[in-house]
Amino acid sequence: MTTATLESKTATGSLLFLILISMVAATGGLLFGFDTAVISGTVGFFRKEFELSAAMTGWVASSALVGCMIGAAGAGVLSDRYGRKKILILSAICFTLSAIGCGLSHTVTQLVSARLLGGVGIGIASILSPLYIAEISPPKIRGRLVALQQLAIVTGILAAFFTNSLVLNTALSDPVKWRWMFGIGALPALVFWVLLLPVPESPRWLTQNGQSEKARGILVRIVGDVEAGREMSQISEAINQEEGTISELFKPGLRKAMIIGVMLAVFQQITGINAIMYFAPEIFKQAGSGAAAAFNDTVWIGLNNVIFTLISMTLVDRFGRKPLLIWGSASMGIALLLIGYAFHTGIQGIGLLVLILAYVASFSVSMGVVVWVMIAEIFPTRTRGRAMSFAVVTLWGACFLVSQTFLVLMETLGSARTFWIYSAMCALTIVFTIFFVPETKGRSLEEIEKSW
Repeated sequence: MTTATLESKTATGSLLFLILISMVAATGGLLFGFDTAVISGTVGFFRKEFELSAAMTGWVASSALVGCMIGAAGAGVLSDRYGRKKILILSAICFTLSAIGCGLSHTVTQLVSARLLGGVGIGIASILSPLYIAEISPPKIRGRLVALQQLAIVTGILAAFFTNSLVLNTALSDPVKWRWMFGIGALPALVFWVLLLPVPESPRWLTQNGQSEKARGILVRIVGDVEAGREMSQISEAINQEEGTISELFKPGLRKAMIIGVMLAVFQQITGINAIMYFAPEIFKQAGSGAAAAFNDTVWIGLNNVIFTLISMTLVDRFGRKPLLIWGSASMGIALLLIGYAFHTGIQGIGLLVLILAYVASFSVSMGVVVWVMIAEIFPTRTRGRAMSFAVVTLWGACFLVSQTFLVLMETLGSARTFWIYSAMCALTIVFTIFFVPETKGRSLEEIEKSW
């Protein structure tokens, strides 16, 4: 390689290197998505085998979310102390052990314990994957790169739906089928573990912890020498002005960032997405579909989710965060109204599937991508890990509420009213976004921080 070539690479950085390490970090999202969705194929089997009530079935399905809250609560503090990379490796270990443990479970207690451990991995990955990507990305493409996390999540969801459908069609007995559905997740978890080893630490974390030269070297490789110098100046200035405690986020100014992050996290869940992702086969069965058709329909949901997440990645840095949230939430609300109407009037089959696909597409284009992007970019550098932990704990708390109550609501209020409640939550999301959520498109993390 010539001297001129080396100087050119130093001047411009390497977009390929940036994309590769972002994709590795986003693999945590793939495992997050797989662990989130794999439960949908197993519910009917373990509910029958262990003779569980609706409430107890909801607990087994949602137990991972308690682990998510634990993982999310600890991930920020641990990553601020030990680094983003080391704690991402910890999440890979949790995913691996959880998949094996679920596959070997023979009692409800064993299954719940393994699900809790997997939830810890999800909680860690749900914070650190987007946080790491946000901290290494230049402003003009940060939205698209952070959206890799959501693309990985929906790819993991699709993979779970697809492997569940494949296992369903094998000659295995029902007790073996659901255990294999869980156990398959150990393979991508091991791959994630290996891929993380050569990934560099976050430059912002290194600067914060007195390793500025190492941080600069990583930034030079990503964005080039000139831009690296500018980013290092901004990072150092931001860190010097921060107190470094989460209490700072509840002071005037930054308190608004905390409220927005928490509320967006809650709205992402209480608009009902994980009721679909966790219980899709049961929803289709209740509408009259057979088991095989119900599982096949979930694959279409997963594929639809991936396609519209890809579309959102092309829009989030072009049209901005706020417009996608408003129009996406409006489309979600309309789709949920019609899903409720379908259950009320007995519409099933392709008609119901199309309505659910419309809802999932609207979520994928808006809330699915934008919420993760915004909670990764609105908090100060030194407290970003802890602040994201706080926001994501509330996200998983809201998700737990939805998954724990969904089957009970379906049995007590009926399917139609249940989906109409989620539609009402979409209306609240629109109002909140219009009046409180700022636009962060095209701004550096330090510029966003100063704006508060």
